[in-house]
Order: sequence, then C-alpha cells, then structure tokens
Amino acid sequence: MGIVDVTRDHVLKTIAEYDDLGGEVFLAKYGFKPARSYLIRHDGRRYDSKAVVGVAHRHVNGRALGSGEFSGGAATVVPVLTRLGFHVERPPAGKEPADSGFETRLLVSPAFGSAESRRHWKDTLDQLVPFAEFEYAEKLTDEQLGRLKEFHPDGQARFWGATSGHDGKMAEVSAGDVVLFTGKNHVRAIGEIGAIFRNSSFADVMWPPKQGGESWHTVYSLREFAPAEIPYATLSALLGYKPNFQYPGQLVLSGKRARAAIDGLLITTNTALENAGVAAPLGKVSELPVERQHTRSTIVERSAQQVLFNRDESALVIEFCGTLIDTTAIRFASAAGICDIFLDGPGGRELIEAKSRVGRGYVREALAQLLDYARYAPGVVDRLTALFPEPLDPKERWLLHDYGIDIIHRVTPGVFERVPAPDQAREQMRNMWQPREPGH
Repeated sequence: MGIVDVTRDHVLKTIAEYDDLGGEVFLAKYGFKPARSYLIRHDGRRYDSKAVVGVAHRHVNGRALGSGEFSGGAATVVPVLTRLGFHVERPPAGKEPADSGFETRLLVSPAFGSAESRRHWKDTLDQLVPFAEFEYAEKLTDEQLGRLKEFHPDGQARFWGATSGHDGKMAEVSAGDVVLFTGKNHVRAIGEIGAIFRNSSFADVMWPPKQGGESWHTVYSLREFAPAEIPYATLSALLGYKPNFQYPGQLVLSGKRARAAIDGLLITTNTALENAGVAAPLGKVSELPVERQHTRSTIVERSAQQVLFNRDESALVIEFCGTLIDTTAIRFASAAGICDIFLDGPGGRELIEAKSRVGRGYVREALAQLLDYARYAPGVVDRLTALFPEPLDPKERWLLHDYGIDIIHRVTPGVFERVPAPDQAREQMRNMWQPREPGH
C-alpha cells in the first residue's frame, strides 16, 4: 500500500497529533525534515506536507512511512492531499528554497569514455554480478548483504560506483534516485539506484584497481537498468546547460534540474510507482494463484505498460514540449501510474499521453490511460489529448473523438497539429474526467 491509500480522516488524525506534539517534536519523532516547498494549510495553521502524509500512512496498515521511503512534492504528495480536499501551498514569499519539492536526485556518471571504464561497464553493467556468492559476500557486512537481498532477492545485480573523492556528492544519493551513464557524447544507459553503501573491499573484487591506482569507495546496485542513446545536446537542453557541455565528471542534481531531466525523458522508477501505490513495495510477498504456487516472489513486477525509459516516446515528448509557450509540462504520480504530460497554463489543464506508434493497440492504450489518469489529476482537467508521431487513420481518430479526446500529431520535425474532438463529445465525457477519491 502506498500514500494513495491515505484518506482524509487519516490526515486529520495526523494533524491532531502534530498539534499535540508541536511541529519540531513531531518531525524529530518520525525522522522528517521541514517541508521544502509544500505546506498543508488547515484551520489557519500550516503543516509539513510530506511528514503528515508519511505519518498518516500509519493508519493504513499500522506503519508510518519514513522520509526515505517515498518522494514528496508536486508529483506525489500534492495530488493526494488535493484530492482529499486539503489546501496545499508553497512557503511564504522569500522563504522558499531554490530547489523545488521534487526529491528524487539525478546522478550523471561518466561510465563509457576510457578503456578502463568500458571494461568495468562490460563486467558489472552488461552482466549481473552474483553478489551472494562467497567471493563477493565475504567482503560485505551483514547489513549490506541484507540490503542487497531486499532489492535483488535472487542474489544478482548490476553495480556501479565512485572513488572516495566523490564521497561528499554521493552522500546525497539514495535508493530510488536516477543515474544517467554517460560517454562518447551520449547518455548510454539509465538506471534506478537500489542499495548504496561504502565498501572499497567489495568494490575491489568487481573493479580491481590498477597498480598504484585508486579503489572505488561508494558502491551502488541498479534496481532497474535500460540502454539509451541520448545526445548530450538533448540532455543539456533539459537541464539548461550549453549545448556543447561535455559532462566531464560526477554530477548530483536535485530539485528543478533533476525534475526537468527525469520528467523530460519520461523516466519512471519502481520507487515512484511504489510511492504512488501502483507496485508492491520492497519486501511485500505476493501470493500467487494455485496453479503457480510453486514459488513465492518478493520481486516487484512492474506493469507491462510501465518501463524505466521509452526512447521513442521520450523523444516525441521532448520535441513537443519544445513547442510550448508560457506553459510548463510536469508529470504526476497516482494509483493509475505516472502520466506523460500534465499542462496547467493559460489554456487550462490538459492531460497528454504520448505514443510512439499509431496502430490500433497504441490508440486504445492511450484512451485507457487518459481516462484512468484523469481521475487522479490535481484539479479538474479541461482537455484529454493523445500525442502521436504521425496522423491517425480515420477509424482511430473517430475512436478517440467519440470519447472527447483531442489528437496532436507531428507534421514535420518541431511542428505539431491539433485535431480537436467535437465540443459536444468533450462535454458529454467531462464527468468522467473529474478527480475523485479511490473507490468512488
């Protein structure tokens, strides 16, 4: 169960506890820091949004969520609270920190440039490392081995790391953060960080240092790993860097920049899905049907439609978002998953789902996802829209228009055309778009 299972009554009970203890004691008791970007305003008082939602989860299944177990901010906590009828606001003017409420960090790691790094890539990214075998396990503490098995119960994982010179940066990185592996003027792969710890002895087994060379110090496993082929110029445009920036060393980005890249590339981590209540959290055992009860599994199985990174759809979304004026594209997480694009600008609120193909199956998939996501949107949605790389056949266009869904397709690179649904169909379907509490 994720934060999407929290109800209004759960939040009100937690606010009452917050009032009884006082904010400072409440945060210290449950291990949260003061909210960086979003506060609940209730009966004239303000409360730390992430802490309240995390502690409110205790009323769902008896266990409060810790700060490191879920992300706060506009994509997760805010939609939950808004749907439950709470007013969420930013801190008073002048007190808002530079970073946004997006808490997932982005690690940019050179990994495919030198011959040595390419050899390491082949040994621990191209293939799984059997860390539970004695050669590796003897170098791990019990806590480190246990943590690895939580993320990788079959005893195998992909690994990467960093030398001690990056300890300060790497101390900020945690499970669920995203890493972009770079080299040869491209992002070569995208990963989701699993277990992370410091252990040079373990690192030396996987990556023996050259004579007189330096051992890697921080080690992290990859919970998810997907090949990519993203030019530096594309990443730099998302991050606001110069087009010729070469990403020469380790970067750890947070806040708005991290969000710009993660959302812009349509990266969807297991952690984000768990926080939204889509996937089972780590350690949750799933009972299988009778005919499949030969084993039990603690492995989180993501939906067939949820992938860490979809190259074609990501490229289409980046190209389309580059045409937007006076509107910022975001994504929000919910029990239905994580949407592709949510616009809240002068033209109203619009939910857009991108597809890399125009076949019947892709059109039906876009239809289902749009109707599902709309129920959880932060506010009433004015338009639902499907985005495609080329025009649809008439029968596919009619299907979407019958449900009041607009179509946007690419005409030429950087140029898109909207084919709006009939106004009558859109109005007839609008009741289905209203945000509502789960179960209603």
